Amino acid sequence: MQLNLRTDYALRMLMALSTQQELVSIDWISDQYGISRNHLAKIAQDLAAEGLIETLRGRKGGIRLAKPPSDINVGFVVRRLENLDGFVACMGGNTTCSIDGLCGLKPALRGALEAFLSHLDQFTLDQITSKGLSFAA
Repeated sequence: MQLNLRTDYALRMLMALSTQQELVSIDWISDQYGISRNHLAKIAQDLAAEGLIETLRGRKGGIRLAKPPSDINVGFVVRRLENLDGFVACMGGNTTCSIDGLCGLKPALRGALEAFLSHLDQFTLDQITSKGLSFAA
């Protein structure tokens, strides 16, 4: 399983925010990770829509976590940002398979995906963020 860049960057953004006590600018995160500001702005919109971060506009604006890191589940974030229906083309439901019913690949892959997500469900943002890690402001 490989996470798409959007999910990877979203997790990085959440981890960076979990180390900060104050509002953080998207430019600051962009500089820390070397990620496009425009790309991060779109991801911030997605995370805000999911209720994971708060955004404040204006000169003194920025972003911050909307809830404690201990309340943000990694599995939830991945489920919300990844297109898991397309893990394998035949799992998406939009394609026909000439060997459907004879193939054991789909249930095997579905089980692997469920195990992957179940494992991620065991972790919260604070558990994957080193408490000793601090980004310079």
